[in-house]
Amino acid sequence: MDRASGPDVRDYRCGALSYDGHKGTDFALPTLSDMQEGVAVLAAAGGVVRATRDGMADRIFAETDLAEINGRDCGNGVVIDHEDGWQTQYCHMRQGSIAVAQGQSVAAGQPLGEIGLSGRTQFPHLHLTVRHEGAVIDPFEPNGADRCDGAAASALWDAPLPDFAGGIIHVALAESIPDYAAVKAGTAAKPLDANSPAMVIFGLAYGGLRGDVVELTLTGPEGRIVKQELQLDKAQAQFFRAAGLKRSGESWPKGHYHGTVKLVRDGRELSSKSVQQTIR
Repeated sequence: MDRASGPDVRDYRCGALSYDGHKGTDFALPTLSDMQEGVAVLAAAGGVVRATRDGMADRIFAETDLAEINGRDCGNGVVIDHEDGWQTQYCHMRQGSIAVAQGQSVAAGQPLGEIGLSGRTQFPHLHLTVRHEGAVIDPFEPNGADRCDGAAASALWDAPLPDFAGGIIHVALAESIPDYAAVKAGTAAKPLDANSPAMVIFGLAYGGLRGDVVELTLTGPEGRIVKQELQLDKAQAQFFRAAGLKRSGESWPKGHYHGTVKLVRDGRELSSKSVQQTIR
């Protein structure tokens, strides 16, 4: 949730991992390919289904879609009423996946449908809004206190969630610097061979802050191919970086290739992911 008033953005850690006016918690999938595999949305608690919506297409939102959406920013979704005035809302679910109906009783953990890309969204994710007596509640800070040191002791999650300071989502290799849309779709990775015109390592990441450094390293059977450190000039909820080298000889040496992408903040590694491939 965005806990700042006005145009500023502040999440529960006093960071920028939110959007202006955002009233929920997003659970994002790494790529569109993961959405196609089917990822279930489960009821956060037992209750009665208050409302559902299905039939909206899964697609990346553009401003030209505003008229068509016409206030249905949530996309396909489910609203559940719980005891003592609590309510949960599940948004951006996959078209045709809604598995419950209005008035139906559901148990905690029961499948409601699947994560999708419907409504006003540009990446596949579940948007979860929690309300109590009609007021939107931040599940990390349900008492509304302004803190900067992580989730409150009274957080609503059944089990503590990891720290969301930022991290690497996905790392892969390609023959050229990929298009960002292909990176988000999960289709940018390309198998390399001895005749590939270049070798590129790229990483998709989230939660970047100004001054963070993305370290990209690629090594082969004859040693390091590339190592580059790229500094972010602004905070970004999601972003990607790439580095690589064109082939200088007739072919790449046969053997094992290993790439790593790290997100570093104030000299401390926050997250790291690697990828490997063998050229025969």
